[in-house]
Amino acid sequence: MNFELFIAKRIIAGKGYKNSISSPIIKIATIAITLGITVMLIAVSIGSGFQKKIRDKMSGFKGHIQIVNYDNNNSDVSVVPINKHQDFYPKFHNVEGIKNVQVFANKFGVLRTENDFEGVILKGVSDDYDFSFFNEYLVEGRLPDFSLDRNKEILISQSIANRLHLKIHDTIQVVFSAEKRKNPFAIRKPIVVGIYNTGFEQFDKTMLIGDIREVQRLNSWDSTKVGGFEVLLDDFDALKEKGDEVYRSIGATLNSATIAENYPLIFNWLDILDNNVWVIIGIMILVAGINMVTALLVLILEQVQMVGVLKALGSTNWSIRKVFLYNASYLILKGLLYGNSIGLLFLLAQKYFKLIKLDPENYYVSTVPVSIDFLSIILLNVGTLVLCFLMLIVPSYIITKIQPSKSIKFA
Repeated sequence: MNFELFIAKRIIAGKGYKNSISSPIIKIATIAITLGITVMLIAVSIGSGFQKKIRDKMSGFKGHIQIVNYDNNNSDVSVVPINKHQDFYPKFHNVEGIKNVQVFANKFGVLRTENDFEGVILKGVSDDYDFSFFNEYLVEGRLPDFSLDRNKEILISQSIANRLHLKIHDTIQVVFSAEKRKNPFAIRKPIVVGIYNTGFEQFDKTMLIGDIREVQRLNSWDSTKVGGFEVLLDDFDALKEKGDEVYRSIGATLNSATIAENYPLIFNWLDILDNNVWVIIGIMILVAGINMVTALLVLILEQVQMVGVLKALGSTNWSIRKVFLYNASYLILKGLLYGNSIGLLFLLAQKYFKLIKLDPENYYVSTVPVSIDFLSIILLNVGTLVLCFLMLIVPSYIITKIQPSKSIKFA
């Protein structure tokens, strides 16, 4: 029989415990634990959700790693072509963890309607393109059919469709610059077959997705010429390592860069967001720990007579300290239970009902993203319990200063 746990249970179950002077302080400490774990759960899940969503959207538009000609000067428009026949295409044989290698070529143009116009970039892709990203965010219509000999079908964003009042099956007019022709401009009339909406306005407001063969015709390239290659990875966490491996594996005339290198401002913002989450976790654990220390001290002072009696009966200081540590642990677990229930309820409501909206111009997403990782939740709870418990060991030392002769005298 665990003597200390038995005494702790009797204290918790006693009516006097609930009506004692320490009751309000105990309730405040429990509420502090509840609010702390709730805020930490929300902060971790939303922070992780932001990172995952933005990373997925970035890689959906640009791939994890882009291989282009050195002479492209980091331009979004494909200027200097690359020969499609490379040792690493269609598959990297000397780099593991590569999910897909796909060709692309970008061409700047102006989309015109009767009343308006818009600068756009036509991203030409082939049948090797991984359309799972656009399929996820497709809100109307279908994907282009690359089995057609002359594929004029394109995807446009909801943002472009709303601004220019376009809809499915509309034939639009796009003016491009034409290479090596008498007329410096070429007009194309693609057909809108699908509308997507990723909420990533930086790309949504300009990006059209079409057939790479149209870009090759506009640039007077043959079928072996492409603007570059996009490399998709199995694991985003290996981005830097795989980026270095890819760079070493390609020819000397080619350059490769990860999306983190091409868009450092966005990924620096995500790093700052990650740091903010750690600051929130630290503050919440500190606040919860201080409240628990206060509650423990009040509990000990309220039970001074019991401590004296237990010492007189031969209990050691550590044995008596364990009684109060068990008692405090019960309060921590109670707060964790309430906090997890409230936090998970809120996160599930946000995930499925999209309660909180955001401005995609500033946050790259239209609603607050949530990523519920049960391993992170378990680690967060265990870490909170352990750290709060360790913070209570030192103040429990006050029990060693209580003398039985003085504490029992006023019983």
